[in-house]
Amino acid sequence: MNLDNIRIVLVNTTHPGNIGGVARAMKNMGLSRLVLVAPLNYPHEQARWRAASAEDLLASAVVVDSVEEAIADCQFVVGTSARERRIPWPLLDPRQCAARIGSLSDREQVAVLFGREDRGLTNGELQQCNLHLNIPTSDAYSSLNLAMAVQIVCYELRMLLVQGELAADEDAQWDTPFATVENMERFYVHLEETLTELEFLDPAAPRQLMARLRRLYGRVRLDEMELNILRGILTETHKWVARGHAARDMVK
Repeated sequence: MNLDNIRIVLVNTTHPGNIGGVARAMKNMGLSRLVLVAPLNYPHEQARWRAASAEDLLASAVVVDSVEEAIADCQFVVGTSARERRIPWPLLDPRQCAARIGSLSDREQVAVLFGREDRGLTNGELQQCNLHLNIPTSDAYSSLNLAMAVQIVCYELRMLLVQGELAADEDAQWDTPFATVENMERFYVHLEETLTELEFLDPAAPRQLMARLRRLYGRVRLDEMELNILRGILTETHKWVARGHAARDMVK
């Protein structure tokens, strides 16, 4: 995911303090591209005051006259919506939406639109979007401050990035290469043969045993050393089974 390809677009913001709050929320989560569509009162001291240490985002904010200008070079646009529309549009929550944005932002320009404090985005503006984003709230009190709404969306984007970094870092620091598909297939053949020798698996009526074992091991990425350990256990099991069969035949 490339956060530099994601812009937060505020449409006709009424209160300058909300612009500062949005800048602070964005910087907390590592986003930096802020676009303001015809703000009612900006620049303003309240915006700088609310931005705290995110004044650099205000300084680099782009001010335009229309939504069309704000998103002209974007390939993917998300519009925030608090209500159902007469014509249904693809609608996701922030977590689902972050996943979609994350998969596109490496190669595309993405915009997330937030509407006016009192009435949100117009139907015409929402129809310029690829999908709509809705933040689930309590029915008892559904009103969200603009900066709070932006914070929620930016947080989900941040978590997606952090999780990806943690997963990549974990794999990079692993002490042994992960098992290849080819070696895993050899393991499954070895496992099935051993279970058959143990008479735990009946080849004539296998049911779903191997499929379930594949699913079990598939949930974990085995490395080559772990796989060799399991193959070693299967080999020793085979030896003990062979001895048991030989002893049984001698008794007969």
